[in-house]
Amino acid sequence: MSAPAKRVVVFDYGFGNVRSAERALARVGAEVEITRDFDTAMAADGLLVPGVGAFAACMKGLIEARGDWIVGRRLSGGRPVMGICVGMQILFERGIEHDVETMGLDEWPGTVEPLRAPIVPHMGWNTVRAAEESRLFAGLDEEARFYFVHSYAVREWSLEVTNAHIRAPKVTWATHGEPFVAAVENGPLCATQFHPEKSGDAGAQLLTNWLETL
Repeated sequence: MSAPAKRVVVFDYGFGNVRSAERALARVGAEVEITRDFDTAMAADGLLVPGVGAFAACMKGLIEARGDWIVGRRLSGGRPVMGICVGMQILFERGIEHDVETMGLDEWPGTVEPLRAPIVPHMGWNTVRAAEESRLFAGLDEEARFYFVHSYAVREWSLEVTNAHIRAPKVTWATHGEPFVAAVENGPLCATQFHPEKSGDAGAQLLTNWLETL
């Protein structure tokens, strides 16, 4: 008998292409629901938080939908959460856009800042330098390409883990003008700056890998 499909909630707080995420997850075998309902989001095997647009607007929408509380409660119980694009950015301490500073969820230290590159936004396909022993990028070679659309990113990673009993986060990098954080894996919390749901077979493999961790 095959294992039951993993139940994933795509959190609908008004910022993100939830239908694309739903289709991509269903394609790789998940049972998907788009909702902002608290009980449904808490009970799911995995919670996916998308995000497009401005950091400040996404944070405002997330808080209004109680998404900040849901993410915190899930993580405190070791329940998996995945952020995509601005849904990744808001997991950091703060974002700065047009000289306006907005506090994020502060799950990771770091600042989302404008990319310093000849062409912005960074729009299109790019490779990444996956972290060693990454579970998200398992089975994907270094030539795998992912679809990015963003003008802001985390350019420095400042979290250091000195306790030998705590596993350090796995950080994946990409380069557009300068290196920036492309993905993070940190226990039940992971995120990608790129859009796996728009990244073809490579994105499907990454989402499959995520489902296998749930």
